[in-house]
Amino acid sequence: MEKRDKGSSPVATTMGSRDENEDVENTTRTAETMLRLVPMALCVSALVVMLKNTQTNDYGSLSYSDLGAFRYLVHVNGICAGYSLLSAVIVAMPRASTMPRAWTFFLLDQVLTYVILAAGTVSTEVLYLASKGDTAITWSEACVSFGGFCHKALISTVITFVVVICYAALSLLSSYKLFSKYDSPVLTYQGKGIEIATFHG
Repeated sequence: MEKRDKGSSPVATTMGSRDENEDVENTTRTAETMLRLVPMALCVSALVVMLKNTQTNDYGSLSYSDLGAFRYLVHVNGICAGYSLLSAVIVAMPRASTMPRAWTFFLLDQVLTYVILAAGTVSTEVLYLASKGDTAITWSEACVSFGGFCHKALISTVITFVVVICYAALSLLSSYKLFSKYDSPVLTYQGKGIEIATFHG
């Protein structure tokens, strides 16, 4: 008579694999939650630095609100901070991922990545013009007279580009989670020879 190995019973193996899957899922959820909270803190930092960016001297007064690019940077950082907080809360909830949820995160992460990138880019252009000037459009070198203003604007812009890197990582993560879990099998309609990709959750 053969002895049965109690350690290799199907029930124990199933329970062990389940526990491992739960541990991996919890670790992944925690990591993604932290990755979504980091850009929120950075966005708030860039927002606060730019909101306080005002300088007055003998040449006059200059504020971030005088330049459309910096106003746009402030608004976008505010939107991204709100989205980062909301998405972190949703990700932290222990719920099974669904295809609509995966698509929503994928699309919003992509959109906000490009939006925050645009904010950093236009702010960099304005800073370059303020630093170097442009005689063709009669733009003087404002940073010579408003060095403190340009310094704070530079700090806010650099932080914004760090946010861009975070959102690029989030975009890659959300795209991986979407396309690794939900493949697109091809269905062929009989008699017509038409192939259509469909998604199943």
